[in-house]
Amino acid sequence: MIENRNIICIASNYWYDPTSKHHVMNLLAERNHVIWVNYHGSRRPTASVRDFGAIVGKLRQIVQGPRRVHENLTVVTPLVVPMPGSDAAADINATLLTRQIRSVLRTLPKRPVQLWSFAPDIDYLCGRFDEEAILYYCVDEFSQFTGYDAGAILESERHLAARADLTVVTSQQLLATKRPISRRILHVPHGVDVEHFAKAMSDGIEVPGDIASLPKPVLGFWGLIQDWVDIDLLASVAEKRPKWTIALIGDAATDASRLAALKNVHLLGRRPYNQLPAYAAGIDIGLIPFRINELTRAVNPIKLREYLSAGLPVVSTPLPEVACYANLVSIAADTHAFVEACEKSVNETRPQKQTRRTARLSAMQTEAWPAKVDQISAELTQAIATKHTTAA
Repeated sequence: MIENRNIICIASNYWYDPTSKHHVMNLLAERNHVIWVNYHGSRRPTASVRDFGAIVGKLRQIVQGPRRVHENLTVVTPLVVPMPGSDAAADINATLLTRQIRSVLRTLPKRPVQLWSFAPDIDYLCGRFDEEAILYYCVDEFSQFTGYDAGAILESERHLAARADLTVVTSQQLLATKRPISRRILHVPHGVDVEHFAKAMSDGIEVPGDIASLPKPVLGFWGLIQDWVDIDLLASVAEKRPKWTIALIGDAATDASRLAALKNVHLLGRRPYNQLPAYAAGIDIGLIPFRINELTRAVNPIKLREYLSAGLPVVSTPLPEVACYANLVSIAADTHAFVEACEKSVNETRPQKQTRRTARLSAMQTEAWPAKVDQISAELTQAIATKHTTAA
């Protein structure tokens, strides 16, 4: 693993629920110092209540200044102008971000600097920190997110990938679309905190009361309920099987009123990451009910491996990355197939369920995050060595 570096990480809000960024950077922080930059310049804010709340939260974080959350990880929320596509805004942001990041770097021991970006539109920061390496970590087809300026994002991403010593992608679709614009590219599917989610299978785990009291079987989902979640599919499943329960764990950032109106659907809201194994213990089937479009064809859902590590049977719409696990997951293209797949799982015998739970957990043992970070570290180290050899 990479060590003795100061790593600048451009990412979404550190205080959100853990994602690939958190897992990767927490591991790297064991041997390096990470400056996590809460970047929020990829999308222009709207007049919505949600965006207003986010702005207020960001302003509070900006006023608080850099926060060292543990010995080797400092979080800074910078002042930026969220106007993607504007050259003037990019110039202002380059000045603001550079100044704010350098102020944190000055507090750290002098070591080689690396710039890792999980955002596609920070090409204007490349070369500003005398960094030995630039890594672009691409986990989504960002140009397809609602509210993003697709043209501006793609243009910035093209410049970033061309400057990056390594582009890491998490799906085959991203590998195909980012390879032509990247100098060097590596496909690394998401990992999983196997030990954390395997707690769901332990005898002593206590299921939270708000899910333990729900009628069985419980079909569960955790994560942000956004416009890529197929609300109509979930509602149709609930209507066809009124004795089943659907429990959704996470904030709703899209209209979920059709679900809220159904008696056998429960919107439980966001729950802390450390409680998810306990909730998994109260779930009978893990759901991945994503719409199929240009955004989700590139998605590699982390929750897939989390469900499997918890021993849960999984029913998913036909996402390409989920299809890679067809031997462990049931794929359903429409409501009828979705209900049928869930019913098949519900009707399994106890021995069948136990055997398959064990097989799912076993399959995840090789997909833990440390192995992923080691793979990326080795490739980036080789890229740096190649660059130095070429320069010589």
